[in-house]
Amino acid sequence: MAVLKLIAPCKDYLWGGNRLREEYGKKMDSDKIAESWELSCHKDGQSVIDGGEFGGKTLSEYIDAKGKSVLGTNCERFEYFPILIKLIDAKDNLSVQVHPSNEYALRVEGEYGKTEMWYIVDCNEGAELLYGFKHEISEEEFAERIRNNTLLEVTNNVPVHKGDVFFIESGTLHAIGKGILIAEIQQNSNTTYRIYDYGRVGADGKPRQLHIDKAVEVTDRIPPKYPTTAQGAPEKVEGGVMTLLRCCEYFDVHKLELDGTANLDADERSFNSLLVLDGTAEIDAENGEKVTVKKGDSVFVTAGTGKYTISGKGEVIITDISEN
Repeated sequence: MAVLKLIAPCKDYLWGGNRLREEYGKKMDSDKIAESWELSCHKDGQSVIDGGEFGGKTLSEYIDAKGKSVLGTNCERFEYFPILIKLIDAKDNLSVQVHPSNEYALRVEGEYGKTEMWYIVDCNEGAELLYGFKHEISEEEFAERIRNNTLLEVTNNVPVHKGDVFFIESGTLHAIGKGILIAEIQQNSNTTYRIYDYGRVGADGKPRQLHIDKAVEVTDRIPPKYPTTAQGAPEKVEGGVMTLLRCCEYFDVHKLELDGTANLDADERSFNSLLVLDGTAEIDAENGEKVTVKKGDSVFVTAGTGKYTISGKGEVIITDISEN
């Protein structure tokens, strides 16, 4: 098996809604589904292979059985599986938070830091993200504003629209606003330092834990750059339109607007991850494997599979691991 359809573990965080269940076919025995982890080898939620020889096994178990060559040579520099891909349905505001750098996270938390990219799949009219600060502030002012609940007076709110792209480097203060559906491509980490949570309580009736001291240590207190467009221009290709959303040291992400048959390649350098945001399609590999996919499906194509096609009509996020 080289083309693996995956089943996503889901999370029922209190700010979530039901779009992932109703529109994307996600399953969980809960009132709401906040996140589905579409490509994950993280201990807090593992992708499971749907059918075939390894059906019911986790993606991690598949990699252990087949060897790390299925990840590709670009992954050799990473100690762990390099990325985690999610769908996020924010019915309510997420907490104001920050992620640490690799250096800090590996030293303090024992896992990678988190740089991530958001693609706005859909959003309500007037929806906003919190993204960094309006102006530079001192460490002392930052800590004081957290303590006296005036932090939101100096944070930067950005209106969002369907198709926008945000690059959230580690150290950037951020929060997803209510009414936004996001595809998130991130480093393989679940370390988040929560700073402000609107006074909400968890399922145990107690205020959710804040991580103020660590957040003050790792947060960049200068306004970030926040281009809301793709990094590359749309390019007409056979079978549709391809757009580079973001290329960074951890991942390359493209959007394929599929209308016909597009040619793709999972060479020896990197696996491919395909996340279907809309439509239906069939994936055909040169080794004879065929997989039918629809909106909400996630597929892992192993490195070295070679050339393959995807045929149909829809929107697909394609992620691989960059060389540097």
